[in-house]
Amino acid sequence: GERQHVLAAAGAHDRASRRRQLPEQVAAYVRELIISGLARPGEFLRVERIAEEVGVSNTPVREGLLALRGEGFVQFVPRRGFVVAPFTRDDVQDLFWAQAQLARELAARAARKITYGQVVLLEENLEQFRQAVEEEDAERIADLSYAFHRQVNQAAGSQRLALLSGQVASHLPRRFYASLEAQAAAGDDHSLLVDALRDRDARRARALMEQHILASADHLIELLGQRGLWITQEPSSS
Repeated sequence: GERQHVLAAAGAHDRASRRRQLPEQVAAYVRELIISGLARPGEFLRVERIAEEVGVSNTPVREGLLALRGEGFVQFVPRRGFVVAPFTRDDVQDLFWAQAQLARELAARAARKITYGQVVLLEENLEQFRQAVEEEDAERIADLSYAFHRQVNQAAGSQRLALLSGQVASHLPRRFYASLEAQAAAGDDHSLLVDALRDRDARRARALMEQHILASADHLIELLGQRGLWITQEPSSS
C-alpha cells in the first residue's frame, strides 16, 4: 500500500512538473521569436500555430503567453488575443544591464571563494571553448559559454543570487548566445576572467564580468539592426 502511495505521489509530481515545463517551453519559444525579430511588435500571435510549432496543446500555449504578458513581451487584447509588445533598444540594454549587475557581484564573490578544482574546471572549459570558436561550432559555443557562467556562479556559493541571475538570463535570447560569445572570444573575455579568479582579484573579476555582459548588449543591438528590427520602430520624420 505504501509503495503504491509513493508511486502515485511520484507520478503526480511528474505530471505537475510536466504541466509547468510545457508553458515554460512555449514562453522560451515565443520570447526567442520576439527578441530575434521573427515576431514583430503589433503582430498577433496565433495560439493554434504556436501549439503546432512547439508540439503541445492550446492550453500550455495560453499559459506560456500569459507568463510573457507578465514579463512585458506580449499584451492581451480582449476578443482578439495576444499581440507582440513594442521591443526597443532600451529594452535590450535594460535586460543586459540587470544581468550585468547580478553577474558582476557573483564574479566578485567567486574570486573570493573559488577552489583550485573549480579553477581547473574553468580552464578546461576555456580550452574546449577556444576549439569550438575555431571550428565555428555555434551550438557547442553556446553550451560551453552557458556552462562557463554556471561554473562561475557555483563558485560564488550564493544560490539565491545565482537563481535571480538565471531568471534574468532566461529573458535573453539563447538563439544569439553563440554569436554573442564568439564576439567575446575575440576579446578573450573568458580567459581574462579566469586569470582574475585564479588571482582572487574580486575587483578585476567584477569589472571584467560587467564589461563582458554589457558588450553583449551592444553586439545584440547591432545584430538585430542588421535584421531590420529597429527600422520599423523609428519615429516617422514627417
